[in-house]
Amino acid sequence: MASAMSMKASPVHPPKITTVKALVESTGSSSIPSFYNFTPYLRDEPIAGDAEDPVPIIDISLLVSGTPEQQSQTIHQLSKACSDWGCFLVINHDVTESLTKAMIASFQEFFDLPEEEKKEYQGNHVMDPIRCGTGFNPSMDKANYWRDFLKCFAHPEFHTPNKPAGFSEIALEFSKRNREVVTVLLKAISKSLGLEESYINKAANFELGLQLLAANYYPACPEPEKAIGIPAHYDHGLLTTLVNNGVSGLQVKHKEKWFNVNIPANVLFVQVADHLEILSNGKYKSIAHRALVNNKATRMSIALAHGPALDTVMMPAPELVGNESDQPAYVEMTYREFLELQQTGRLSSKFRSDTEQSKAV
Repeated sequence: MASAMSMKASPVHPPKITTVKALVESTGSSSIPSFYNFTPYLRDEPIAGDAEDPVPIIDISLLVSGTPEQQSQTIHQLSKACSDWGCFLVINHDVTESLTKAMIASFQEFFDLPEEEKKEYQGNHVMDPIRCGTGFNPSMDKANYWRDFLKCFAHPEFHTPNKPAGFSEIALEFSKRNREVVTVLLKAISKSLGLEESYINKAANFELGLQLLAANYYPACPEPEKAIGIPAHYDHGLLTTLVNNGVSGLQVKHKEKWFNVNIPANVLFVQVADHLEILSNGKYKSIAHRALVNNKATRMSIALAHGPALDTVMMPAPELVGNESDQPAYVEMTYREFLELQQTGRLSSKFRSDTEQSKAV
């Protein structure tokens, strides 16, 4: 659901791409094949201590049913979280813990299917409504990442595999509940930018917005210091909501350091994505994040990318483009064009209107 930054993996390509899960189960080796070696050495980069700046927490119930003073205070907290961090944790939402557990269990059942059955859903193009695979972007990347994935379009049209049993029903409810959370957040974020409450909804044609449901599966890795789950990248869309199975591995970049993000049960992790950065003309920044692997337990994350409608042209809000110091910093293009340029690696010269290169390369 995202694109890699300029860091590159080893150029050696495997003779035959298989899923990481199948590789681990078939070899039981204490080392990883060379085509999973990732450079540069990740642990050389500065990592923040756990006691440093905690990720902001937003109580969404105060936006829905709080007093006017509580709503105003929460909108201010949301503005600070989006501008300072580009991410936050959401509590007191309506995505129940039981629904999240059911979604994680259902994705696990999918990844446990025989390899031949999962091959039915292989796809390479960003516009394929269902894509199952491994690595990152097969058309661009020369090495594999230590993850398998399943991606499905959940809105405006809903697509999922027809197996395992019950998967579609759970995925539909999970996607709807997350979308409801994002709808509330986008209204508050609009107000935090000094815009009318419905501005982002209208500008992005959010009623027809693309929602992408994606599960990333990271088996335990015998040499986690050599491999990467997903390298540093930024997400497309407006906001991304994310949960996991309780195994840590997510890191976000804040003030030039990498911070470990632990997502408690019944809490949503929310990231500012590229198109909210575009709409805000850079006031709110899309956040760099990556997924590390470990040698003890399988990690699974489930993300929902909430984007504009595919054929909607996204640009900075005119109200946020005023004097010479606030000129539009991003090139106008449809969400579809953005995704297709990102898929082919040609986004860098198109994303920004100045000389700064796109982060989504």
